[in-house]
Amino acid sequence: MVTSVPRLVVAAPSSGSGKTTVATGLMAAFAARGLAVSPHKVGPDYIDPGYHALATGRVGRNLDAYLCGPELVAPLFLHGARGCDIALVEGVMGLYDGAAGEGELASTAHVAKLLRAPVVLVVDASSQSRSVAALVHGFASWDPEVRVGGVILNKVASDRHEELLREALDSAGVPVLGVLRRAPQVDTPSRHLGLVPVAERRASALEAVAAMAAQVEAGCDLEGLLGLARGAAALPCAVWDPAEALGASRQEGSGPRVKVAVAGGPAFTFSYAEHAELLAAAGAEVVVFDPLRDERLPDGTRGLVLGGGFPEVYAGELSANEPLRKAVAALAERGAPVAAECAGLLYLCRELDGQPMCGVLDAHARMSQRLTLGYRDAVAVSDSVLARAGTRMRGHEFHRTVVEPAAGPAPAWGVRDPGPHVEGFVERDVHASYLHTHWASTPGVARRFVERCRTS
Repeated sequence: MVTSVPRLVVAAPSSGSGKTTVATGLMAAFAARGLAVSPHKVGPDYIDPGYHALATGRVGRNLDAYLCGPELVAPLFLHGARGCDIALVEGVMGLYDGAAGEGELASTAHVAKLLRAPVVLVVDASSQSRSVAALVHGFASWDPEVRVGGVILNKVASDRHEELLREALDSAGVPVLGVLRRAPQVDTPSRHLGLVPVAERRASALEAVAAMAAQVEAGCDLEGLLGLARGAAALPCAVWDPAEALGASRQEGSGPRVKVAVAGGPAFTFSYAEHAELLAAAGAEVVVFDPLRDERLPDGTRGLVLGGGFPEVYAGELSANEPLRKAVAALAERGAPVAAECAGLLYLCRELDGQPMCGVLDAHARMSQRLTLGYRDAVAVSDSVLARAGTRMRGHEFHRTVVEPAAGPAPAWGVRDPGPHVEGFVERDVHASYLHTHWASTPGVARRFVERCRTS
């Protein structure tokens, strides 16, 4: 199958250049013109896709060649972009920065090549003039398979500064498709793990997205960018489908459903859209609840998924919701399947920073000054509701907390690097770990989880 979707990858020489501002602004500007815009983010970032969703009205999706494998990047992209007029992909870090020690793997450049997509390079020009030409030329020529189709100059100081930059870039062979002045009003607040998620500041986030769109509309050649996107080559691959990934028949997916409750709300904002889609394809009725507000689990809950987020920010409120904490503990005690990642792990502990949590796990969690960040190559150590022992999966850690002990008598994962170690907990039908995984890479975990929900 050959499928064509107009698309652009928004990249930069380094972090902090303005990728999120430009990508989100472009998404909102194109959507305001009546185009159906498909938003994507390279890598495991959960926060930027929330801003993308505000800009487009569509769920933001991640494209991660490390977590899912290079072979799934284009099919997952086409799944998200189905029926859209244009797709925009925000890169990660610098254009050529990928998984540590893995060459180009999972870099923005790698994803751009897998998508056969032109790249727009966002350059922070605040401290340079003629040197910008050397910078852009270097990035455009480093890998001949990466097509840098245009540059957007960010944080330009004045008309004279813009003139000097344009003169320099005349010789670089890369057209200038946008010039953005310094605009602090589009800045978004950050804290210990990056930007504050949309779910915690929706009103001000809408204002920020509107400001980004206005800045991009005023400073970018939208017609030129759209023309560049329409020049992307067709992708010779099938569209990813959750039922097909599971090998499930349509009849199986439409039969009697088992209810799986999924934590949401401001404290649990980290999730991949494909997880819920795989659960539904496996026969689950997915119901989202808010552990900050809801005092009981959805009626008829047979399984529980607690994803990532910021429970440390909301520890007091989570602790104060004692009825729900007791309901979660009772569900786990009955043997219902529970899958918890990072924030979910903390919520299941006895306490977090001295605040009582659910007490499902005999462990204590606390904030730390140390950031734990990086991809992980893992193997399941114990049979669980997600996988048989020996199942290999790739994951990602991203937290400033510590759980003591780090693993239970039956650990969840054995991790090769940094330094061989085990982590996480498998107790009864509870699987809890710091590791964020993308189930599209191993869709059988969704089927296994739903089957255990049916029989528990």
